[in-house]
Amino acid sequence: MLTCREVTQLLSEEQDRPLTLAERLRLRVHLAMCQGCANFKKQMNFLHAACRRFAGEPAGKERGD
Repeated sequence: MLTCREVTQLLSEEQDRPLTLAERLRLRVHLAMCQGCANFKKQMNFLHAACRRFAGEPAGKERGD
C-alpha cells in the first residue's frame, strides 16, 4: 500500500510522464480509500488545467498531441 507521501509524489510525476500500469493501479486503490489524497488529486488537476489556460494552450490538448 502506498503512503500519502508516495501518492503525492506519483501525482506530481503523473503531470510529467505516463505512470506504469502498476503505479496507476496502486494509486487508484489508495485514492479510493483516502479522501485527503483524492482531494489533492482534484487540486492538482485543477491547477494543471489553469496553467494550461494561462499559457494559452487549449484545455484538452496534452503534451505530445
